[in-house]
Amino acid sequence: MAETDRELQLLENRFRDLAERSFMQGIFTFTGFLSLAQQEVLYRAADRAGCRAALFGGTEYAERQMARFGDVSDLGYEEPFPIVCLCIEPRMEKFSETFTHRDFLGAVLNTGIDRSAVGDIFPEQKRAWLFCTEKIAPWLEENLTRVRHTPVCCRRIEDIGQLPGPTFLYREENVASLRCDGVVAAVWNLSRSKSLELFRQKKVYVNGRQTENNSCLLKEGDRVSVRGYGKFLFRGEKHLSRKGKPVVGIDLFA
Repeated sequence: MAETDRELQLLENRFRDLAERSFMQGIFTFTGFLSLAQQEVLYRAADRAGCRAALFGGTEYAERQMARFGDVSDLGYEEPFPIVCLCIEPRMEKFSETFTHRDFLGAVLNTGIDRSAVGDIFPEQKRAWLFCTEKIAPWLEENLTRVRHTPVCCRRIEDIGQLPGPTFLYREENVASLRCDGVVAAVWNLSRSKSLELFRQKKVYVNGRQTENNSCLLKEGDRVSVRGYGKFLFRGEKHLSRKGKPVVGIDLFA
């Protein structure tokens, strides 16, 4: 993730170059997979340059997404995002350990590829589904042979309908209002001052857009991500508490 002002400016310049190349050559151009912070830089660059960019991460609810510059109506043809889904699984399941997201990501990056070549990873005990660029997929298929001490293999998934959907933990929380800062504080049991600090530190994203407006009101279906904490889907007000305060529904990504 870009951290310094210089890195952010270089990233924004890169986006502008891709947009200009798409326009001048009449082709689609693509980025690698972008973090939420990098997507925010993309939004700002697109707003300033008046260019169009679509985002896709391979499946619904993907957080890391690839940007595509160019529009079908302008270019006159369609080009899919160059994203491949791989299934990483043990060669001998009965001798395999149970892995975490960190285990899979570490194994992938240990093959020497850049983080931007890899999108979201969805672990499920001893295996995981991973989205990566079409260019890097053959490298991973050949070189990702071990996760921790377990020999593994990678195979392409043509039908992503095979993927397990995201796992949610449904909860109901008492809040003073539907303000984003109050809901964030309730979800992670934070003080009001700590919740406000997350907004000041630009760690809160609503529907993929970074927001410092802690008083914005959440709507049913909004997706809220907080760097370092997790993400949830806001399911709206369910009823009132005995004290007349809203009780809201939350689907917390497990």
